[in-house]
Amino acid sequence: MKKQFALKNQDDTEFVQPNVIHLFSLVGMFITLVMGIIELFNEHTMLASILFVASFVYFLGYFAFTRLNNSALSAAIILYSLYLLMFYLVYSGGVENTGPLWIFMVAPVSVFIHGLKRGLIDIAGFLIIISLIMFFPIEIMDHAVYSIEFKLRLIYSFLTVTFLSALYEYSREKSYLHTVELSKKYRQLANLDPLTQLSNRRDALNILKREQVRMKRNKEPLSVILCDIDFFKKINDHYGHNAGDTVLVELAKLFKHSIREQDCVARWGGEEFLFILPQTTAENANIIAEKIQENIHEFAVPIEGEEVSITVSMGIEQLDRSKNIDNVINSADKYLYQAKDAGRNQIFPKHK
Repeated sequence: MKKQFALKNQDDTEFVQPNVIHLFSLVGMFITLVMGIIELFNEHTMLASILFVASFVYFLGYFAFTRLNNSALSAAIILYSLYLLMFYLVYSGGVENTGPLWIFMVAPVSVFIHGLKRGLIDIAGFLIIISLIMFFPIEIMDHAVYSIEFKLRLIYSFLTVTFLSALYEYSREKSYLHTVELSKKYRQLANLDPLTQLSNRRDALNILKREQVRMKRNKEPLSVILCDIDFFKKINDHYGHNAGDTVLVELAKLFKHSIREQDCVARWGGEEFLFILPQTTAENANIIAEKIQENIHEFAVPIEGEEVSITVSMGIEQLDRSKNIDNVINSADKYLYQAKDAGRNQIFPKHK
């Protein structure tokens, strides 16, 4: 199949799950709001204020996702506001110096939101800043004092959680890519004829529907050619079905090299092929059909030491606003049988 009709690739390297980011921002907003209210009642005014600000920032992340439809911005707001909150909790100690215990959520959230590579870079930067805050605190306001054993064990524990999070994310990404690859392969199998590797009937109909929409939008012509191999049954009967398959495969290759970049050829069924020709009138489709026939006249399939010549009959029809796809295919089919009735190796109708 030509590039024009290749399957559209999904963004396979994007591992962010927008729905989870949306949920995280919503949950984060309510949790920090509730914690802020609790700390306010406990007369921890500074911590309560920080939590209220964090709740508002999570709201901004929620707003960026729901209103601006920008999951990347929402993810950045959520992640880096989480970092800032953790910096404050480590610096101030939180409630009774338990603030640092919250940093363990940073590793899984980071690798989930930004993927393995960038997530680990973010975590490395976070760990450096946390270490500086604990070992070399700047006297901005009252800050927590931790024992050297606590600092080291906190860092060791954080590195362990980071390793486990990275291992999980690596496995998740590998599984995701494998699933995407399998899905892509199954989509291709569903849309390709296994023998000729051309589009099958289902894919051809989907392409026709897309081209019909584009034709109506751009007011451009669209034509089809229905092609049938002459006396194909005799080839199967005389040489066997394997020889018939060889003819179909070799003819499919010739067809693909005989059409333009924007065109598509599909195996319509049995020994029938359908050519879809965008931006093409019936008159120009006739020229393309004649070119294909000329190529076939110079073409022979080697079977059991013999050079077997092939001819085809073709029916042409142009799609316009007054016709649906079924009508166009049926019309092309009628022209095809007129070509066969006229002695085969013909193109109907003739356009001059």
